[in-house]
Amino acid sequence: MIYENTILAMGCMAVLMFIQLIVADIVGIKAKHSPGSAVPSDHDNALFRASRTVANTNESVAIFILSTLFCIYSHASPVYTAYAAWGFVAARAAYAVCYYCNVQLLRSLVFGISLLFLLALQLIGIIVWL
Repeated sequence: MIYENTILAMGCMAVLMFIQLIVADIVGIKAKHSPGSAVPSDHDNALFRASRTVANTNESVAIFILSTLFCIYSHASPVYTAYAAWGFVAARAAYAVCYYCNVQLLRSLVFGISLLFLLALQLIGIIVWL
């Protein structure tokens, strides 16, 4: 299969999202947080950071999926598509670690890097059409 590395990156992104969800649930249980109630906006609060990690990933994952599928169905370079997909997954994993550890500056930098990998995926797909 020509896009096997890209598809593996997509599967790893799903695993990463699952882990983030479990972490948020465990942190919520330990904090005795009532499900459905608001989480106070406080970066010193581990539950807030875990919840924001899940929410931020959910906000960007659709772009990742659509951009990756755009590359695959456009028959873009499998190598460049895989590099960009894996770059995004690695950046999102680093982002989660930075958010959990409350390393704000590095978290923002890694978030920016993940956006660059999304842009790369889009450009890789567009180049085929030019």
